[in-house]
Parts: sequence; structure tokens; C-alpha cells
Amino acid sequence: MIKQINSKIKELNNMKKYPDELFYIGNLNLLQKPKISIVGSRSPDQYSRGLIHKISSKLSQVGICIVSGGAMGIDTIAHQSSGLHNTIMVAGTGLDKRYPAINKNMIEEIEKEGLVISQFKVGVPSNRWNFPLRNEIVVALGDVLIVAYADIKSGTMRSVEYALKMGKPIFVLPHRIGESDGTNKLLKDGTAKAIYDIDEFIADFSSVLTDGIKDEFLEYCKTNPTYDEAVSKYSAKVFEYELLGKIKIENGFIIL
Repeated sequence: MIKQINSKIKELNNMKKYPDELFYIGNLNLLQKPKISIVGSRSPDQYSRGLIHKISSKLSQVGICIVSGGAMGIDTIAHQSSGLHNTIMVAGTGLDKRYPAINKNMIEEIEKEGLVISQFKVGVPSNRWNFPLRNEIVVALGDVLIVAYADIKSGTMRSVEYALKMGKPIFVLPHRIGESDGTNKLLKDGTAKAIYDIDEFIADFSSVLTDGIKDEFLEYCKTNPTYDEAVSKYSAKVFEYELLGKIKIENGFIIL
């Protein structure tokens, strides 16, 4: 069911103009989590696809929510790799449209498990001038912006402009000369930093972004779920926390 967001989202105060209206389907509680926005080309190379899959998956596992725009390419990979339960999709249409149509199934899954938001009323189609407005919300919601792949003249670089105006830290994937000229220029100008070591990047930012934030998995474990339920929902985190001694498994149930 499409509902209206009636309270202010503090991150969107960084926008040039706060949206007149905001609509959503899904879990609004995701807005309270630390968030990283991921943007990039609709036609990325295999290298960028693989790295964004790893980054999104690992960020989600440490409790950081992935924000993107639901488009083909990098957006889709970012959403899917988060597990869909820990992602926010910002739509460029009314929420009844589920655009692009090829991503309809994914969008419906995000509606069930994650969060889809839009500033456009029901019935608004995919007009090209909607998407810069969508991109500004994508950037505003994240504490950090990751740019996976971008040509110099692209919509992705427009998102970078928003991030610079908002004072957001910008990180990019390193590329060879002649590839992703937009991100290479950001590195040359000192506007962005490169992610050379995925685990190091995630360790640094997960500790900063989650400082003072309740551990989602430990909060879940307080409900004493079954082992099978916990593995289904959090997979590797169950084994990690058991090894660290943060949880115990007794008679098929998880206890603290």
C-alpha cells in the first residue's frame, strides 16, 4: 500500500529544496540506519559489477543500508546484493509504475522487505526530467556516495555535483585509463578517493557510521530465534558472532 511520509527526513534538508511530498511502500525504519548511496552506469563493465556486488553485500552484512535509484546496471546490482531487506530504492516515477518494467519483480521484493520512496504522485510516468530530482534524493540520503562507473558527460556525474554541494564524502572504483573517465577525473582532481581495499573501506566506514547505532543482529537475537531462522536472515553473521562469543546456540535456538 502506498502511504505518505508525514514527518521530515533530516538527511533531505541538504537538498536545494525539500520535496513537497514524499510517498513510500515498505519499511520506514530503514531511514534510521546508517546509509551509503551507490550510483553508476546503466551499462557497467564486469569489473565494476563484481566489485559493487562485493561492496554492497558486505556493507549490508555489517548493518549499513544501501541506497540507489532502481535503474538497470549498477543500481540493480547494489539493491540485489544488499539482500533486498536492507536497501532503499528512490523511484523516479509514481510508486504505482514500478519502473523500469524489467525490474518489476525486484522492486516488488524491495517493497516487501526494504523501502521504496518517491516524491512523485501516483500516476506520474517516467519523464526524463524526473530522474535528476530522484538522483538528488539518492545522494542526500547517504552518509557517503560511492560512484562505481561514470563517463564525464553522464547523469551519474550530475549526482556527483549534488554530493559536492552537500559536502558528502565521495569514493570511486579505480579504473584503467580510457575507462570510466568521469571517476578518473574525480581522482585526478582530488575530489574523490579510490577504494583499493574493500575490506579496509568497509571496516573504516562501518565503525564510523554505526557508532552509537544498536547492533541489528544482536537486537534480533534478543527474540531468541531458531538457528535456522537466523541463518536464513543473516547467514554468515551467525557464525561470526558465535565464534566471537557474542551469541550461543542451545537446543536449536540462539541466546545471548
